[in-house]
Amino acid sequence: MMYTKFFPITVVLVSAVALSGLVVPANAQSTSSAKAATKATEKKPAVKASLVGVDPVRLEPLSQTVPIIGRLVARQAGQVAAQVAGAVASVKVEVGDRMEKGQVIAVLDVDALTAELGVVDGELSQAQAQLNFDKSDLRLAEFGLRRQRDLKKSGAFSKAKYEDWEQKVARANASVVKREAEVSTKEASKRMKEIDLAKAIIRAPYDGVVTQRMAEAGSYVRVGDPVVYMISDRTLEIEADVPSLRVAGMKPGMEISFALDNGQSFVALVRAILPTENPLTRTRTVRFEPDFSGTSERFADAQSVTVLVPVGVQRNIISVHKDAIVKRGSKDLVFVVADNKAEPRTVKLGEATGGRIEVLSGLKQGEPVVVRGNERLQDGASVKIN
Repeated sequence: MMYTKFFPITVVLVSAVALSGLVVPANAQSTSSAKAATKATEKKPAVKASLVGVDPVRLEPLSQTVPIIGRLVARQAGQVAAQVAGAVASVKVEVGDRMEKGQVIAVLDVDALTAELGVVDGELSQAQAQLNFDKSDLRLAEFGLRRQRDLKKSGAFSKAKYEDWEQKVARANASVVKREAEVSTKEASKRMKEIDLAKAIIRAPYDGVVTQRMAEAGSYVRVGDPVVYMISDRTLEIEADVPSLRVAGMKPGMEISFALDNGQSFVALVRAILPTENPLTRTRTVRFEPDFSGTSERFADAQSVTVLVPVGVQRNIISVHKDAIVKRGSKDLVFVVADNKAEPRTVKLGEATGGRIEVLSGLKQGEPVVVRGNERLQDGASVKIN
């Protein structure tokens, strides 16, 4: 009876204990909810803007050049030749002597020329004397003809005598004309002999330097034989063989730069583009007039120079600094800064010119592009210009 009475109480206690282990206290449940809400409402930290350097897109003339090896050439150089034949009496110069225009180089034996001049001078005197005599005959014939003309109205007039005097005047006049022609011929011969005598003294035709003696005292020279070789080192030009594709960027009067082997730089003007092309090298010869003012340096014929030739016809281009270009796969990108954000642009590139690159499409003049700090930029990234 007793066991039957207390059994339900035991069952109730066990059940209460079991249930007490499964029920979560109300205060603990509210604490967990508060923590979850706090984490949900907690804000993420702001992304820091990247420091970048920018450079504007420029509109500028394309002035890229390529170096071409050229050489200095003398505008006046060559053999100084004898203009008359004769024995060389003396040579007045040595190799290396600097000559002024008109200075004596050599003298030929002039004895024969002097004698020939004397003969011609005598013949001229004889011709002038004969001319004077014939002029006297002409005056006498003209006087006789006038007397016969005055007798026409008198009984003493003779037609036969009148006609004889007319013939005498005609013959005398013809003789005078002939003698005048002889005198002119003798005068011309005398002038030629005087010129030959003057040419027997060989003079420098221009300022320059003697680089070779080609005749000595005692030798005989014919007309055209060389006596010395001279170079005018004060009238030097530049000659360069320029590729045909580059000639299009040049025109007469255009200014270019060139440099000597020692690094000195000068300017020159395009003087002439010769209308001939080498079929093997596809180059054309171009002549430049250098400006050597302000220097006392001595230059030499065939001296090497480096000419900076434009790559083509000058034109205006849109360009960016080379550091603005970012390679992303097969694309060329440039980051433009707009509202402190990085905006990627795909660009089409042209020719490089110094530290800049031509942009054919994708950019406008004046737009700021990132040139420093663009390696890891992404579309829309915040940037701060440094």
